Amino acid sequence: MDVILVDENDVPTGTMEKMEVHQKAMLHRAFSVFIFNSEGEMLLQKRSASKYHSPSLWTNTCCSHPAPGQEIKLAAAKRLMEEMGFTTQIKKAFEFIYKAPFDNGLTEYEYDHVFTGTYDGTIIPDKSEVSDYCFQNFDKITTLMQLHPEEYTEWFKIAFPKLQAYLVGTGY
Repeated sequence: MDVILVDENDVPTGTMEKMEVHQKAMLHRAFSVFIFNSEGEMLLQKRSASKYHSPSLWTNTCCSHPAPGQEIKLAAAKRLMEEMGFTTQIKKAFEFIYKAPFDNGLTEYEYDHVFTGTYDGTIIPDKSEVSDYCFQNFDKITTLMQLHPEEYTEWFKIAFPKLQAYLVGTGY
């Protein structure tokens, strides 16, 4: 799968195969989806043990990369269905850039578009992508991340406080 290379302003500069991008630490477009239930709890997923990086770690509801020519919000909604087995309305919250190297020599260097939504229905995760899931409130997530940071993805540790600040700013 090819991903979209971008500059620091999210202007596309080309495309490259996903694994090569992560090997060369190239800045590329990505998205992260954070879903909440009606009680304000965040839906977390535990990544499958077979993932090529960050296996068996807890993270946000879903994330991935839009394909070249694919609208980001549509790509995020499609991936939510593929990974978690449901659809719901999502809205753009904010975007940020992060860089995180991994022990296996790969690096995530992403211009990440963050989406949020609410959902209270049935969840049917793709077991090849997701090994577990749960809803947790912000205080519990904060505590667990402080006690066991090694159990969470690097991007989630960066995005979570940004999301908290965003939601406080919007009156969540």
